[in-house]
Amino acid sequence: MSTIIDLTHSLEPTMTVCPGHPPFTCCPLPALLDIGISLHTLSLGSHTGTHIDAPNHFLSHQNALSVDQIPLPTLIGPALVIDVRYKKPRERITWEGDLKRYESKMKEGVVVLLCTGWSKYWRQEIYIDHPWLEEEAAKNIISRGVRVIGVDTLSPDEMPASRLRGASGGCHGQVDGVEEGEQCFDVHHVVLDQGGVIVENLNGLEALLTIEDPVVSLLPLRISGCDGSPVRAVGWSARDLADTTARIVS
Repeated sequence: MSTIIDLTHSLEPTMTVCPGHPPFTCCPLPALLDIGISLHTLSLGSHTGTHIDAPNHFLSHQNALSVDQIPLPTLIGPALVIDVRYKKPRERITWEGDLKRYESKMKEGVVVLLCTGWSKYWRQEIYIDHPWLEEEAAKNIISRGVRVIGVDTLSPDEMPASRLRGASGGCHGQVDGVEEGEQCFDVHHVVLDQGGVIVENLNGLEALLTIEDPVVSLLPLRISGCDGSPVRAVGWSARDLADTTARIVS
């Protein structure tokens, strides 16, 4: 029996959202409840929960692909899961110190996933204090043909602490090179400028470290012209492909 690993956070009103993004709501339509039908109205941003950033996420990327134009094979493929759980809060992930040893496995069609272990802090203030990928490391990954980088954090870039915690967060001033209220998008530009895709807020990447030849599916909703979409991210072992039954792990 093959094992399908769920790598997705549940969408719920109390979930973490990026600063400035709309909250998630899921509301029943009372009129239909009266006739015995359950139907809900969903309200969410295109970058809510476990989601992908399409190349057209930034207005400066003219003629870039929208989420419905990304070739599906780009989002299904072998995963190189890199264990960086030893990183401390707000510590950078570097090419020389952390990633270069894996460069022989970085190639076209491979999905690079950075496992920081930070998904365990989902819905907590510390979630914004995640380790982050340095720009030079992102350039090295992309230069080797990789077009999908996924993280189990709010962003591959460094986030200003005050942006999520707000006035009551008690974190002010400069934090590891990023001014309060200032957002860094260096890695986003490196990846998206090359037509790549970023996957954020993945959940439980640690489970992929325990299987051989991991494969992931990161398929978005087909929303015409949109800059991102929630995904139902899942992973499995390529060695299990011949198995016609599956066991779901979430």
